[in-house]
Amino acid sequence: MCSLQLFGIDLFQFEDFTMLAIRFTLNLIATSFVVLLYARISRRKEFYFSYIAISVAVFLLVFLLENVKLELGFALGLFAIFGIIRYRTDTIPPKEMTYLFVIIAVSVINALSKDFIGLADLVLVDALIIGTMWILEKVLMIRQEDSLQVIYENIENVHKDNEAELLKDLTRRTGIKIKRYEINKIDFLRDVAQITIFFDVNGPKKKEV
Repeated sequence: MCSLQLFGIDLFQFEDFTMLAIRFTLNLIATSFVVLLYARISRRKEFYFSYIAISVAVFLLVFLLENVKLELGFALGLFAIFGIIRYRTDTIPPKEMTYLFVIIAVSVINALSKDFIGLADLVLVDALIIGTMWILEKVLMIRQEDSLQVIYENIENVHKDNEAELLKDLTRRTGIKIKRYEINKIDFLRDVAQITIFFDVNGPKKKEV
């Protein structure tokens, strides 16, 4: 193995550096494709940064510590740790958790497979993962559903016989193509109702109510 040494200390190992650079680039490309696919069907931009940062951190952590022989339990532990993450703002929705799982899986595969498969095989594996995600999103048209709570003051429309008027009024006020709604609470003293509306994330942009 070619290396550059100073006072007997390895400063630069050409073979290891080349392998790291190639696999890191491949992992970054694969991760970027997954994030771009997610970005096309979701408006939750706060996850873009998290997915890329987690991918880079997991890849480097697994790649650089692979020689420590932590075995498969180390990789599985990463899934367990990130699988139970709950950010302080909101609980991660199931679809975002699925993409997080895929990001971690791609990073672990790209980091730990250097002794088992070649680069061409690794490119094929990444392509299969990305292709599967594309099929699920585009071909099967699996859409992400989001919700929004509103305080509605036109209490006359909160009636079984006025459902059409209620949906029309909520759509006009919010600009959202509403799929369904739930009436959570009715306050007859204040003449207001708390309503949760549900819509596709890739539908019209929601407005503040």
